[in-house]
Amino acid sequence: MESSANEERLHFGNMEYGYFSFLHASFLFFFQLSFFCFFFHLFSIYSCKHYRRRCMIRAPCCNEIYSCRHCHNEATSVMKHFYRHDLVRQDVKHVVCSVCDTEQPVAQVCTNCGVRMGEYFCDICKFFDDDTGKQQFHCDECGICRVGGQENFFHCNKCGSCYSIALRNNHSCVENSMRHHCPICYEYLFDSMKDTAVMKCGHTMHCECYDEMIYREKFCCPICSKSVIDMSREWKRIDEEIEATVMPEDYRYKKVWILCNDCNDTTQVYFHIIGQKCGRCSSYNTRTIAPPVLTQ
Repeated sequence: MESSANEERLHFGNMEYGYFSFLHASFLFFFQLSFFCFFFHLFSIYSCKHYRRRCMIRAPCCNEIYSCRHCHNEATSVMKHFYRHDLVRQDVKHVVCSVCDTEQPVAQVCTNCGVRMGEYFCDICKFFDDDTGKQQFHCDECGICRVGGQENFFHCNKCGSCYSIALRNNHSCVENSMRHHCPICYEYLFDSMKDTAVMKCGHTMHCECYDEMIYREKFCCPICSKSVIDMSREWKRIDEEIEATVMPEDYRYKKVWILCNDCNDTTQVYFHIIGQKCGRCSSYNTRTIAPPVLTQ
């Protein structure tokens, strides 16, 4: 009996030890989980994939703290339609130092710890960035900061944006051509962080969208349908193909009216199943139209 009682006490002690071990392991697990969640929350607040800086901004529109205006816009873009909004950079009045966590009016140097919150600072755009290799500059006509070095750009007043000096007197001006959305991805171009391509027609889109369009053998502007590259070799190939393709007798002398997308000329030409050639600029970037109405 005594031996049986000792075994029961030993078994109970093992159970008690196992129970406390389970509690200890559970406590450690939840502590580590809470620790991870806490630092993940801090990382999501203090990190920024757009800029390197030592401050955050308080958004005046919603009174929340974000790393930059892009972080704010991305966060609010997933909200319900009623709450979606973009942050106006010039409206930012307060920033929070990432070193000492002091909230203060917008300035380049922290009023509490004296750290420079950004090597580049624009008081107009309320913009901070440590990566000065981008060669940031503020354009008064655009009203925003741009990158690439001020000496490498000029502001086209008709197009309403800064263009590379290589395009000075060497591009077709389209009024406010940058103040619209990319016709491919529909992101607003004027303040986009992506590189922009200016096509021969003067319309604009993202460089990556332009490259994708050419890769897929789409050689016309999505906005005006003009050819965006030199198509003379392609037109010559079509000439040879048409010459080798004889139309049936019923269609051989049929004529149609066409509008050329490249030169905007309207002409009457012989119909061919492969394509209709513009009589003015020799382009095959044409479309058939109704005959013009003659005035009496």
